[in-house]
Amino acid sequence: MLPYWEGLRSSQINLDSTALKGEVSTIKEILMKKNAIVFSKGIKKIPFLLSFLHDFNIYSKNRIKDAHTVIGWGLRPTTNKARNFASKYQLSYTALEDGFLRSIGLSIQNYYAFSLIIDSIGIYYNTAYLSQLEQIIISQHQNIKNEKIYTQTKLAIYFILKNYLSKYNHTINIPNKWFLDKKIPEKKVVLLIDQTVGDMAVKYGQSDYTTFQSMFQAALEENPQAEIWVKTHPDVLCGKKQGYLTNIAQQKNIRLLAEDVNPISLLKVVDRVYCVTSQMGFEALLCGKPVTTFGVPWYAGWGITDDRHPNVEELQKSGRRQPRNLVQLFAAAYLQYSRYINPNTGEKGTIFDVIDYLIQARRLNEMLRGNLYCVGMSPWKRAVIKPFLHTPSCRLHFISSINRLAKLDLPPDARLLAWGRGKEEIIRFAKSRNLSVLRMEDGFIRSVGLGSNLVAPLSLVIDDLGIYFDSTRPSRMEEILQNTVFTVKDQIKAQMLLDTLLAANISKYNVGRQDFFPPPPGKRVLLVPGQVEDDASIQYGTKDISRNIDLLKTVRTRNPDAYIIYKPHPDVESGNRAGRIDPQECLLYADQIAGQTDILCCLGYAHEVHTMTSLSGFEALLRGKVVHCYGMPFYAGWGLTHDEYDLPRRSRRLFLWQLIAGALLYYPTYIHPERKTFIDAQTAVNILQQQKQKQAGNDGFHRSWFTKQAEKFRQLWLSLSR
Repeated sequence: MLPYWEGLRSSQINLDSTALKGEVSTIKEILMKKNAIVFSKGIKKIPFLLSFLHDFNIYSKNRIKDAHTVIGWGLRPTTNKARNFASKYQLSYTALEDGFLRSIGLSIQNYYAFSLIIDSIGIYYNTAYLSQLEQIIISQHQNIKNEKIYTQTKLAIYFILKNYLSKYNHTINIPNKWFLDKKIPEKKVVLLIDQTVGDMAVKYGQSDYTTFQSMFQAALEENPQAEIWVKTHPDVLCGKKQGYLTNIAQQKNIRLLAEDVNPISLLKVVDRVYCVTSQMGFEALLCGKPVTTFGVPWYAGWGITDDRHPNVEELQKSGRRQPRNLVQLFAAAYLQYSRYINPNTGEKGTIFDVIDYLIQARRLNEMLRGNLYCVGMSPWKRAVIKPFLHTPSCRLHFISSINRLAKLDLPPDARLLAWGRGKEEIIRFAKSRNLSVLRMEDGFIRSVGLGSNLVAPLSLVIDDLGIYFDSTRPSRMEEILQNTVFTVKDQIKAQMLLDTLLAANISKYNVGRQDFFPPPPGKRVLLVPGQVEDDASIQYGTKDISRNIDLLKTVRTRNPDAYIIYKPHPDVESGNRAGRIDPQECLLYADQIAGQTDILCCLGYAHEVHTMTSLSGFEALLRGKVVHCYGMPFYAGWGLTHDEYDLPRRSRRLFLWQLIAGALLYYPTYIHPERKTFIDAQTAVNILQQQKQKQAGNDGFHRSWFTKQAEKFRQLWLSLSR
């Protein structure tokens, strides 16, 4: 029996029918896909594989009669079974490989790929045979005339070089740190790029050990007055792998570099590059360096490299390699040959989705680089924060007490990680050992549910200067808002995020009911949000007013004719934290208590918000409300609020979109609740919107004590088990 879509090929349906348009579109996509068989369990486990292989139907080997191709990983020996199977049943073989902008960390550290190469003709590093990349490059004399492709290519190159992006992006930049204990060279520097023995790109790039020897000798002879640097893999010197140049480079005046440094930053400080088939050779071209090749890499023979391998000339004579420029090669390899996913969503994406993601991931990786010691955190909080600190260069250690920490021989790069402002004993210990402290707190778009009920957050902020709610000292948030040169792209993202927040009614906790007694018409309505009175934001963000009742009295005194709504903090209302006002006393100054109402519902009726340091003030700004600050929250002092106090450090006047960009795009870190991988703010808001819809009507305020404890246990179990 034929699959249902096969029958539809000859059916008499109107493909233009509006009612069938969506279904027919899906059917057309199915019919256009290739049917592929995959043997490798490793390939099947690739995250978001179907997004990469969006034009393939993946079958098991018992569907041979329906198959068009067999998919395997490159030309590894482990693919022999797949290639032999393809040959036996007269199917094509499709090779997969990592793309040139792969991930933040190494694959052996389980950092999944953001780009893949799918080649049904050959594979780019096997230059003895034709590949799809070679075909694309040959056709680039036509494609590069496309203004869109040309513009995208130039932008991608610009962002890659500006942000030091490479295949893997966990390495440290030079010269800022790498040269601290080394003399910066005054002579011309020539860089030789070694490769590891067994590298497939060497074998299939028509090279061997003698090729590297020839390269080494040529570099010495052609650059007698220069410093010769040899870049080898870190695994070579520690004995895990062998390099081709390791032994012959052990001589005077040769500098052997085994540090795991960022390729782009290294290439920028040298004057000339020699390589065999390494991808760093092409990155050197992007950096504007002259490159001499001794093997047959994919970028050789197009007229932009000095090529020494005799087979390159043969490729040129045969017409397989013709003059092309650097922009054309990049457009072919990075924009057309490589496929990308959006790392935030896992769906089909673009190179710019990956570039944006890697920029943010590299920034976080650099902030967290080194050994971080976290003292005295509960098992639940440990489970919560671990995904936010899972970067290639962060080594996280949980220590039960300061006494245990004091007994350790801490490495030179040791730092402490504290929740909030940090307990006094932790701060004292840090000062006594001259250790810097990183601080963490909940983000501003957090969850559907309260942290005090053990609902895990989707966002945290990590601050290497202070913490956003402590106005007594600078913070990374303040530095971002004061000094960042925000871009048009930031403005577009901030506006898109604002639109989504408003449309979905998203706040920090997203709890509370929607029923509300509307204020009388014609009244000026003021919303006074209550806070947790023993919270650090009160202690370090207020001066004269630090209690909810005092704030309420002050607002009433200054606004005797206004209609005042008092909204208790959800943690206080649920009984988990301090700050409760007796209802009878509260109604002496407020006209209404909105105890169980969603804060956003209250904001919908308010003309003004009067607050000490509550995040509700920020959420009010997002909704175009007038905000009066009686303390010094992070959003005060930038010209957007009416402030009781001045903070001279905040001298910049911001537009609202700049505040949004700093507070929601740059400062927090967001985590997917299931995958535990980094996502952007827009994706986090979309997830919260879905969660909020699922939990509609469950405000949590009227549940029994037993039910609340059971829910806490469930949230604890979820956090510990993921």
